[in-house]
Amino acid sequence: MTGTAGVAAISQPDELLLDAIYYDTADLRLIGAGITLRQRTGGEDAGWHLKLPAGADTRDEIQLPLDQHGRSAVPKELAALVRAYTRDEPLAPVVRIQTRRSELRLLDQAGRILAEVAADHVSAGPVDGPAAASWDEIEAELVNGDAKLLTAIDTRLRNAGARTAPTATKLERALTGRLPPTKAAQPRPLTAESTAGEVVLAYVRDQMAAICRYDPLVRRGEPDAVHQMRVATRRARSALQAFGTVIEWEATRTLGAELKWLATALGQARDAEVLRDRLASGLAAVPAALVVGPVEARITAHFATVVGQARNAVLRALGGRRYIRLLDDLDALLAGPPLGPLAQRKAAAALARPVRRTQRRLERALAAVPGAEDRDTAIHEARKAAKRARYAAEAAVPALGAKALRQATQAKDLQQLLGDHHDSVVARAVLLSLAAQARADGHDTFSYGLLYQSLVCQAASIEQALPRLNAHGHTGRQ
Repeated sequence: MTGTAGVAAISQPDELLLDAIYYDTADLRLIGAGITLRQRTGGEDAGWHLKLPAGADTRDEIQLPLDQHGRSAVPKELAALVRAYTRDEPLAPVVRIQTRRSELRLLDQAGRILAEVAADHVSAGPVDGPAAASWDEIEAELVNGDAKLLTAIDTRLRNAGARTAPTATKLERALTGRLPPTKAAQPRPLTAESTAGEVVLAYVRDQMAAICRYDPLVRRGEPDAVHQMRVATRRARSALQAFGTVIEWEATRTLGAELKWLATALGQARDAEVLRDRLASGLAAVPAALVVGPVEARITAHFATVVGQARNAVLRALGGRRYIRLLDDLDALLAGPPLGPLAQRKAAAALARPVRRTQRRLERALAAVPGAEDRDTAIHEARKAAKRARYAAEAAVPALGAKALRQATQAKDLQQLLGDHHDSVVARAVLLSLAAQARADGHDTFSYGLLYQSLVCQAASIEQALPRLNAHGHTGRQ
């Protein structure tokens, strides 16, 4: 490689022996979902490695150290992160890959590392038996070099007889003949000419994938993960409700109830986070001279307990058998959907009426607010109607296009506004409780009253805006 695109020298080779044992279910569910779980010894990154899909071409990697006592059972933390995929099927070794590596560094005149080239002799086979296959690979990875160098390295290797590897990874090659069948070619894009069943099922399938994708993020406490998982759960349930003549609602009613259970469990944690942030930002907007007593400390302490309890409740829900049954039921629905009378009709014709129905329901809910005896409850009902109108329209966008997209966008804006009102109602109840505790401790409660009145004004402003929004067609039919 000396003289190739700025390479002035080659380092002495480093010799490594890497030993990786890959774990999966007997039917390779993790690998089929693009997930790898391995125990690796040798090299600088010895330990447990879990790689989860994080995007089209990226993966998140979680690492844990090896067991000090030499045990090889999958760590409970990692097993929990893939539970949405394994469904409690045992994780066991499926293949062992041993790599004898000779690694060279390509250096420039200043001694900087431009690239690393690894020559691997790979052996693969069962964990407790002789290797069933072996082969040689060469990998080149840029460090400080540029794409021109990588192209030059590739050319030189090919001229010396190297050929493109038959698989993208060592694992794929090691499991040749055992991998789950590759998915068929991408289905044709959904359009107005697609059947209603195709459109609705595709939407539910996307939500199922999102639930599984956000599951490990929720368990790890990643920001916004609870919210996104709850939204996917609600979307799936709303689609089953709104399009009950496409997928028979009577056959999915129990599944809908279980989706509601999961959304409620997730909602407790999400609502606690929202209220905490709302009160914290409200207090931050109050002039320092008007903050009397340890108000911030009391709010922080209250929500530290509430958020912690809500998070534990979510983890208990995700760790229970009920959750696994729900995922299994969603899989069963997608594999053999109970199609209704409109499922085979063109989506543009079959979905328009259900989408309009959710819109009319929202309009009626908004119209009922001014004369409602309990206005807070009426606005909360309108908020739920806005969510249904939004998610139904979202599901139908492939068939109804811009018309459905407008409804979804407007309903989303209204849902946010009504959500702010609901959060104000709940936050005021929390403030009354905190003020009572402060009073019992002999502290001034002026600042709590100030925050309370600010929330009252915000809610009143929203209530005054609702008739105007409806009259101006913010939620009107398009």
